[in-house]
Amino acid sequence: ANSVHMMSMPTVMRMFQGIGRVLETNGLFLLYGPFNYGGRFTSESNALFDEWLKGINPEFGVPDFEAIDALAAGIGLELVQDFAMPANNRCLLWRRGASQV
Repeated sequence: ANSVHMMSMPTVMRMFQGIGRVLETNGLFLLYGPFNYGGRFTSESNALFDEWLKGINPEFGVPDFEAIDALAAGIGLELVQDFAMPANNRCLLWRRGASQV
């Protein structure tokens, strides 16, 4: 889903809690959208997009990959792939390990 940039961090955390309750062993979770890496924007357009989002709601914005990956790891997901996509977006794919259900 192309959504976490338009969600507050508490809402993103609740989303991952829900995923943790329903995703089965070897289940996949895919997330699409813009992400910062190492606390930095990957492009000027993402920085401008972040500014625009924060104008709509100060809790919105381009999330840090590391924060999202930590939430995923917290429910037993392991990053399988981080795909570069058009318009400075990413497609992140996680899998749930057998020992995490």
